[in-house]
Amino acid sequence: MTATTEETRTSEKAGAIPTFDITLRVRRYLPESTHGEESYWEDHQLTMLATDRVLDALHKIKWETDGSLTFRRSCAHGICGSDAMRINGRNRLACKALLKDLNPGKPITVEPIKGLPVIKDLVVDMEPFFASYREIMPFLITSGNEPSQERLQSAEQRERFDDTTKCILCAACTTSCPVFWTDGQYFGPAAIVNAHRFIFDSRDDGATQRLEILNDKEGVWRCRTAFNCTEACPRGIEVTKAIQEVKRAMITRAF
Repeated sequence: MTATTEETRTSEKAGAIPTFDITLRVRRYLPESTHGEESYWEDHQLTMLATDRVLDALHKIKWETDGSLTFRRSCAHGICGSDAMRINGRNRLACKALLKDLNPGKPITVEPIKGLPVIKDLVVDMEPFFASYREIMPFLITSGNEPSQERLQSAEQRERFDDTTKCILCAACTTSCPVFWTDGQYFGPAAIVNAHRFIFDSRDDGATQRLEILNDKEGVWRCRTAFNCTEACPRGIEVTKAIQEVKRAMITRAF
């Protein structure tokens, strides 16, 4: 922190939240640029509150310094998942990453998530990600007549897939995967996680179809168990464990 001790003490006496200076280093990409340089780093010197998040710093730049800075955000409370980006080299949600936890004595780097085409600045094209998600049929598949009441299941049955219901489709797990970076056909962790959510749902009859889809050469067998996806998940989902369970289900059901 570069704020003086006197300034901090004055703020504390007045009951105000202490401030500190940071350097936010943002990876910019301007598709209409004529400079011949596709992307470049841009530093911003900011004075922020100790309680501020990376998203607050990005807002400060956009609203007060450079309105051309482009990024996605919606709820700003870690629910929508739209502001996933690489912060200090790790996938995180900008609305959950506190500046004071990111070593503000050094430049804090912010860049778009990897493996997806960059549209502008921190905004990437999510269509390849959602195409894989749609392919695993992320909806309940049932057979027989429509029931006259809700489809019941026990607490134990619900617990079987509870972890993977937490996915917010932020793409943090998929775009942290080295296989996804190098293989544009790989389904990616998020698609497999969402398949897991229905494969182990006692009310669903589409498990066999989903397992056949994921048995493809670009399906679960491309996972190299690097655990990057589990570490990147802002919801704490055990992504690697879910992928292994899908692999196990594929083998056991085959025999």
